Amino acid sequence: MSILTAPLTAPPPGDAPRETMTALRRGAILVVVCLAELLVLLDNTVVNVALPSMGVSLGADFAGLQWIVDAYTLTFAGFLLAFGHLGDRYGRRRLMMIGLAGVAVMSIGGALATDVGMVIAARAAMGVFAAAVFPATLALLTNTFTTPKARGAAIAVWTAMAGFAVAIGPTAGGWLLEHFSWHSVFWMNVPIALAVLIAAALVLPESRTTAHGRLDVLGLVLSLAGIVTLVWSIIEGPRNGWLSPVTLCAFAGAVALLAAFVWREIRAENPVFDVTLFRNRRFSLPALSITVAYFSMFGFLFLITQYFQGIQEYSPLEFGIRSLPFAAAVLIAAPAATMLALRIGTTAVLIGGFVLLATGMGLAGQVTVDSPYAGIVLISMILMGLGLAVVQGPATESVMGSVTAEEAGAGSAVNDTTREIGGALGVAVLGSIVASTYTATVTPLVDRIPDTMMDPQQKEYARQSVLTVLEIRQHDVPSLFSDTKDQLILTMKAAALDGFQIASYATVGLAVLCAIVVAVLLPWRRPEGGSVLLGWMERPSPDDPVESAEPAPPDGDASTDGTDDPAGRSGITDTDDRTPRRSTAR
Repeated sequence: MSILTAPLTAPPPGDAPRETMTALRRGAILVVVCLAELLVLLDNTVVNVALPSMGVSLGADFAGLQWIVDAYTLTFAGFLLAFGHLGDRYGRRRLMMIGLAGVAVMSIGGALATDVGMVIAARAAMGVFAAAVFPATLALLTNTFTTPKARGAAIAVWTAMAGFAVAIGPTAGGWLLEHFSWHSVFWMNVPIALAVLIAAALVLPESRTTAHGRLDVLGLVLSLAGIVTLVWSIIEGPRNGWLSPVTLCAFAGAVALLAAFVWREIRAENPVFDVTLFRNRRFSLPALSITVAYFSMFGFLFLITQYFQGIQEYSPLEFGIRSLPFAAAVLIAAPAATMLALRIGTTAVLIGGFVLLATGMGLAGQVTVDSPYAGIVLISMILMGLGLAVVQGPATESVMGSVTAEEAGAGSAVNDTTREIGGALGVAVLGSIVASTYTATVTPLVDRIPDTMMDPQQKEYARQSVLTVLEIRQHDVPSLFSDTKDQLILTMKAAALDGFQIASYATVGLAVLCAIVVAVLLPWRRPEGGSVLLGWMERPSPDDPVESAEPAPPDGDASTDGTDDPAGRSGITDTDDRTPRRSTAR
C-alpha cells in the first residue's frame, strides 16, 4: 500500500475531515510540509560558510561570528516546545504560516544589516519564527497520514529531508558566495518562504486539538526559560570554561527551571506537555537516541567543515559538493531503515545505526592531511549519513507513536528539541576538545609573529580556528616572513588533526554507550500481528509482560486491514511502567 493511497480514518477531534482528501491532496501536503522543513533547516546551516565573508565585511571578532550561528540555535531550541503546544491548541497551520511570514521578514532584516549586532538580532528573530514552523511540519503529517504504514512512510520522507537539508546547506551557501555577497544567504529565504506560505494557505488543512481551559502560561515560561538557559550554557561552555562559576551556575539554573517545569506539568490541568511520557521507554530512549545521533552528526559536520576548508583549503562550494555523499546516504537510508524496523523491530535498527555512527566517526579520526577524498574521507561521510538516517527514522516514529493525536505538536517539539540540544552539545563539546589541543599548540607560534605580518584580529582568528588558513595563505607578507607563514600553516593543520582524533574517540565512546543502553532497556520484541509500525503498538493488558501485546485481531478488524482505530490512531501508552496516560482532552 503506497503512502498516498492508504485509507484514512476519521480525523482526530478538531481536524479537517480526511475521508474526502484525495491522494493528490495528501501528496501536496507532504511536499509543502517538507519544503517548510527544508527552509528552516537550511537557515540553520547555510550561514556557516558565509562567516569568513561576514567577518571581513562587518569587522566582526570571532565571538561575534560564532553568535551569528548560535543566536539562531538558542531561540529555535528555546521556543520549540512552547510553539508546539500553541500549535496544538490554536492551529498548527496557523502557527506555521505566522512562522513562515516572520522568517521572510527577518531575513530581509538580516540582508540589510550593516553591523554584526544587527545580523545577530535578525538571526535570533529568525530562530523564533522558525520554531513556530518546525513542530507543525511533523504534527501535520501525523494528522494527515492516519494509518500506521502511511504515517511511517511520511515520517520517513520527513526524516530524509531533515538529513538532506543539513548536508545540502554548505553546497547552497557555497554556490551563493561564488556568485554573490554574504547578503545572499538571507535574501535566498525571502522568495522561498513566501512561496511556501502561499502553498500552505492553499494546500494545508487546519489541525488542532479540542483542548480547552486556561492556557498554562507558567508552564510555557518555565519551559522557555529552562531550555534557553540549558542551550546557552552549552554554547557558552567552551568560552567560559566548562567548570567556571558562570557555566556551573547556568547549568544549575537550567536544571532548577526544568525541574520546576516538570513539577508544574504534573499538576497542571492543561499541561504544555505530558511529562509522564518520559516514563515510557519507547518514548524516552528513542528521544535519547536522537540526541546522541545529532551530537555525533553535528560534531562530525563541525570537524569535516574545518577539514575541507581549513586543512584541504577548499572553497565553500568545493566543500559543499564534496559533502553531497553524506546527504545522499541520508536520503537513501532513512526510508529503508523505517521499513526495516517494521520487519525486525526498532531496537535492533537503532543499535545498527549507532554501530554505523561509531564506525564512521572512528574512521574520520584517522584522516590525515594526505588522505585521499575517494578513500577514508568518503567512506566516513557515507557511514555517518547512513548511521544518522538509520537512527533518526525509527526513533522519530517511535517518539511520535507514543503521543496522542492531540499532543502531536508538543511531541514533535520534544523530538526537535532533542535534536537541537544534541547538535549544540556536539559542536560545543567536540569543539572544546579540538580547541584545547589546537590553541595550546598554535598560540605560542602566533604570539611570536610580528604585527607587520598579521594584525591583531588576524592573530585572534588564527588562534581560534584552522579555517583561517585560506586567509593566511592569501595574505601577502614580506619574503623575510614567508617561512614563518608556511610553518604557521603546517602547525595549524597538524594541531587541528590531533584535536579531531581525540574528538572522534569521544564520539565513538558515546555512540557505543547509547547502543548498549538501548539494547538493555528498550524492548526488542515487536507486537503480535505486525499490523502496526514501530511506535504504534497495540495497548497490552496491564497483566501482560512488558514486551507483549494483544493478540492479532480477527481478519477484517480495523487494526489489521490498513485502517486505524476509531479514534484516529493506535498510539502506545506507558506500557513499560504501567502508568495510565493522562488524557489531554479537557
